[in-house]
Amino acid sequence: MWKTPVLIVNFKLYPSGIGEKALKLARILEKVHKERGVSVVAAVNPLDALKIKGEVDIPIILQHVDAVDFGAHTGRINVELAKEYKMDGLLINHSERMLKISEIDYLIQKAKDFGLVSVVCANNSRVAGAIAFLNPNFVAMEPPELIGGNVSVSSAKPEAIVKTIEAVKSINNIPVLVGAGIKDGKDVKKALELGANGVLVASGVVKAKDPERAVNELVDGMM
Repeated sequence: MWKTPVLIVNFKLYPSGIGEKALKLARILEKVHKERGVSVVAAVNPLDALKIKGEVDIPIILQHVDAVDFGAHTGRINVELAKEYKMDGLLINHSERMLKISEIDYLIQKAKDFGLVSVVCANNSRVAGAIAFLNPNFVAMEPPELIGGNVSVSSAKPEAIVKTIEAVKSINNIPVLVGAGIKDGKDVKKALELGANGVLVASGVVKAKDPERAVNELVDGMM
């Protein structure tokens, strides 16, 4: 587990978040982590994950894994591979790679078996409550319609954050992260004031002209 509040940066498949640029960005996240003393996590694609994991001292998690065991599963990536290559955790059920509830349950339990941190995404408070029954390490709520936009969930849907936290805490004492449109320290501060334990961001950092400045501005809201 990571100290909260936590900042997770999802590199997605943006051109600025792959290959050597991904490594450069991960090093920026590491620098901010060391200078500011906050938990910063990178969610990267599996091809970049192995190289980045060996180069930086921050948690590296996979953006997606499949709910399969070893066998005839061409093109799939399972939890065993994540463990084999010493990943720190898994991002599960992102709105861009949604899964069945049975698959989510499988991945959470597998992650526990292998000592990996599970961050499970939900698109609303009802789904977040259902996921809380499965006992992941973190629940991350992101309204899909705000992802990648210029309006943050903190501003547009503060009630969704409150309802999500209430739904999760009524089931299990699991840290709740929020995301979608989070761009600056004010967005982060508002989310934390509403009860969140951290944020999940992507374009606000990965597509920023000055990623280090963008990360530091987000961290300002966590202090």
